[in-house]
Amino acid sequence: MSTYKAPLTDIRFALYDVLGAEALFAQLGYTDATRDILDAVLDEAARFAETVLAPLNGVGDEVGSTFDKSTGEVTTPPGFKAAYGQFVEGGWTGLTASPDFGGQGLPHTIGVPLNELVNAANLAWGNFPLLSHGAVEALKQHGQDWQREVFLKPLVDGRWTGTMCLTEPHCGTDLGLLKTRAEPNEDGSYAITGTKIFITAGEHDLTDNIVHLVLARLPDAPAGAKGISLFVTPKFKVARDGSVGERNTLRCGSIEHKMGIKGSVTCVMNFDGAQGYLVGQPHKGLQAMFTMMNTARLGVGLQGIGLSERAYQNALAYARDRLQTRSLAGAKFPDKPADPIIVHPDVRRMLLTVKSLVEGSRLLALHAGTLIDVANHSADAAERERADTLVSFLTPISKACQTEWGIENTYHALQCFGGHGYIHEHGMEQLARDARITTLYEGTTGIQALDLMGRKTASTQGAGLKLFLAQVEAFIGANENNPAVAEFIAPLREKAAEWAGLTRSILQRAAQDPEEIGAASHDYLFYSGYVVLAYWWARSVAAADASSHGEAFKQAKLETARFYFARILPRTLAHAAAIESGAAPLMAMAAERFGD
Repeated sequence: MSTYKAPLTDIRFALYDVLGAEALFAQLGYTDATRDILDAVLDEAARFAETVLAPLNGVGDEVGSTFDKSTGEVTTPPGFKAAYGQFVEGGWTGLTASPDFGGQGLPHTIGVPLNELVNAANLAWGNFPLLSHGAVEALKQHGQDWQREVFLKPLVDGRWTGTMCLTEPHCGTDLGLLKTRAEPNEDGSYAITGTKIFITAGEHDLTDNIVHLVLARLPDAPAGAKGISLFVTPKFKVARDGSVGERNTLRCGSIEHKMGIKGSVTCVMNFDGAQGYLVGQPHKGLQAMFTMMNTARLGVGLQGIGLSERAYQNALAYARDRLQTRSLAGAKFPDKPADPIIVHPDVRRMLLTVKSLVEGSRLLALHAGTLIDVANHSADAAERERADTLVSFLTPISKACQTEWGIENTYHALQCFGGHGYIHEHGMEQLARDARITTLYEGTTGIQALDLMGRKTASTQGAGLKLFLAQVEAFIGANENNPAVAEFIAPLREKAAEWAGLTRSILQRAAQDPEEIGAASHDYLFYSGYVVLAYWWARSVAAADASSHGEAFKQAKLETARFYFARILPRTLAHAAAIESGAAPLMAMAAERFGD
């Protein structure tokens, strides 16, 4: 089975040396977010991930969650409930939540490494508390005062968990087609009727109650997406005074049999006149739901990072131990019958690919966390707006690239094991299977690409891109004469300029042909992701050079950055060529000519 050790050295480097988190938190008024407290949080999170969650990863995959058709109840794998109890007891569910609702009030940023460690240790288990944070944000921003008072405290302290109920059997991405209906009751509540599918943690035995946030239509709803409202619909009825009543008329109809994350529960949920309460304004449910979804998308991006990190650790250990033939340059370990496979160029290619994508992605994720903190807590309104615009722009890049790279990385790591990676005993095939879902739920990669190209770029005249490019230019200007990063300045400047030019080119063509947005979106997404990571690798080298880390650490950062710029960043060339080819190669073929 695979093992896991929290990468605290690199997390601390990213937080403190690259991002300057201590100074930022002090500036934002987080008086309790001192280095000592943050380090203690990271140490304890690492202990919990390594000793409690990681040993259950294989159990969850082998045993899975089970469903009782007669009762509609779900039993989680052995050890999952006890681990959740420890998670709640440790205060982890409220780590970054507001003290107004029982949380600890630490920066959102410190929740990023916590989520990475949980996902690396046990992705399936991590899905149970995953959506509670998003439910808290949706209710906090859009709920009525009594809803915040009644639902947020038990969600924050972990007594209850939350879900997001969007998808129906006949509609996924196009929520305007949904049929679930909400009929008003005399007491001001609503009767919710319909079927939702693919509901993560829709039923389980970890908590006493489950709070479902459900999209549905009111009787007078206009057609399409403009007629969707959001309702909070608990498993057990909850009165306005917070008292919990009888079982609501909703039930899990079945659970899915999946390729991976078998310990996680993916439910069909049937609502049969279940009591729910309107959240926010009528017909404005998508706005409230996207508050929850954007939180979840960043969280799923962290799943890709966590799986990649665990896969890398195991592949690296195997590559150092596995003896196979001699180095092409001659024996590197003449005292052994063969050299370890880490001496071979192709194994190094795979390991360095994973290492460079993981460490770069970690900075992208943590940067998004700092932007959320700034957007929520800065005293400067203009700064809050800039941070919100930038994190909105980076969210589809984070979600899509980090999960797609997660698939690539887990497959590279499995490949390092050869045939041993394909069999069950080493645990690598589970990581590869688990990774596959991350590009699908919370919006597929294609949806993220359209979101980035359409809503976050075309519709805003590139507002987020301009902010990020200004950040790149500021770094270049500050380090123009810094010998530590001299080799990275010119290619970074070139890619930033090309990124801006490609964006203009797409938008100009789209003014004549709207298909150009969709045709360019996939390649534009990945072009963007690779340039974003190039920026973070250049910053990493500069930060490492100025840090107190030892020479071996600094050299590893430098050499990984050189690999990234030489071997990974050139992927942008193919993406740029595809973008410039326009929509015609994709759209010219008639549907019937695709084949029988």
